[in-house]
Amino acid sequence: MEKFDVLVVGSGSGMIIVANAVAAGLRTALLEVGPIGGTCLNRGCIPSKMLIYPADVIQTLREGEKVDVKASVNSIDFNRIMKRMHDLVEHDSNQEEEGVKNNPNVTWYKEYGEFVSDYTMKIGDQTVEADRIFIVSGARPEIPPIKGLDEIAYLTSDTVLQIEKPPKSMIIIGGGYVALEYSHFFSSIGTEVTIVQRAPRILPEEEPEISEMLKQELQNRVTIFTDYEAVEVKENAGEKKVIARSGTNGSVREFSAESLLVAAGRVPNSDILKPERTGVELDQRGFIKVDEFLETKKKRIWAFGDAIGKQMFKHVANYEAEVAWHNALHDHKINMDYSASPHAVFTHPQIASVGLKENEAKQKGYKILVGKSQYKDTAMGAAMGNPEGFVKVIVEHDTGKILGGHIIGPYASMLIQEITNAMVTEDKTYVPIIKGLHIHPALNEVVQRAFGALTET
Repeated sequence: MEKFDVLVVGSGSGMIIVANAVAAGLRTALLEVGPIGGTCLNRGCIPSKMLIYPADVIQTLREGEKVDVKASVNSIDFNRIMKRMHDLVEHDSNQEEEGVKNNPNVTWYKEYGEFVSDYTMKIGDQTVEADRIFIVSGARPEIPPIKGLDEIAYLTSDTVLQIEKPPKSMIIIGGGYVALEYSHFFSSIGTEVTIVQRAPRILPEEEPEISEMLKQELQNRVTIFTDYEAVEVKENAGEKKVIARSGTNGSVREFSAESLLVAAGRVPNSDILKPERTGVELDQRGFIKVDEFLETKKKRIWAFGDAIGKQMFKHVANYEAEVAWHNALHDHKINMDYSASPHAVFTHPQIASVGLKENEAKQKGYKILVGKSQYKDTAMGAAMGNPEGFVKVIVEHDTGKILGGHIIGPYASMLIQEITNAMVTEDKTYVPIIKGLHIHPALNEVVQRAFGALTET
């Protein structure tokens, strides 16, 4: 049996633990089937953004008439777009892999493993034990139990990155982040895209008015059916067919396309690892249960990232890694605070959000003020051709503490940072945003104006 000071399961944000453990002089094991880098680098946020940015350029050119610039897209080199993406991913993953291989203080296990007893894993034909264990095992695309799905060829967020030519048409089952971002990419390069979403609206985790505006904007190039659940799929002569039933009246519709992308959520990889055998508790969906210190029920075992299913974003997992590592070394523990954790959806227009939504704040008992400002009501918005978009902010009535911020429109992923930064100041109020000088005309005035328009609700 091999014994280690630290065992890290997963090489995404788990690599932060590996680096810290090695720097501390601890004998470290990494369990990763490969490739190194986890979901974000190999199958998630980085490769998808390498595809989405060209889509943004395409849409910007096509919208040039808003500011009296007539431009056209002469050609789209799909193969070169895909090659550029693969080259970057392979380069970065290979660099990380070389770093692990060349570090004598890290033992890399490249086989699947599972827990067999306390602090002990069976990896291939080897048994590994560790004093401290960090489970960063991630998640994978969820495959819903749709009749006929296991009998046809379909794409997921993993396999869509391997296609060699763009499909003429595509059905996307799902209406969350992955579904919407890929609908933006494929519709921009000329694919006829249809979204079939079971929930009553797309992006149900966002503010309702943001979901509605995104639907209005995307419907210029994407066909969207909400409140329709896919119940059966078929394939005939290379054409995929999806039969979906309305949740409102039970009516049935049939959709046909060359390609089918299933983007219906994600499930944890705990079923592979079987962490319950080492005393780690799982929730009903299989995500690992942790406390505010990212500790599992079993002492000396921590978990974070997609494996715990809280906020499944790379920047959150990186932050969780530092919290978990601190708590593994120090008696004075720090808790993981998600109240100012932002995220973005790279659609066109972009969406970004941080903190509570309006109804969440009310349900928690806050007396609130809500402010909203439209992009087109700012000078820069006018210069940009009055793009659709707005900023919505939620503030505690008596203290001025920022509870949440929500943006849809150009550069939303950048504009949200001003709100996020104010939320981690000592008093967490919007005063710095109101008092801080904002360049005029500049787009970030739309954030300041939202806080200047606070009203009771």
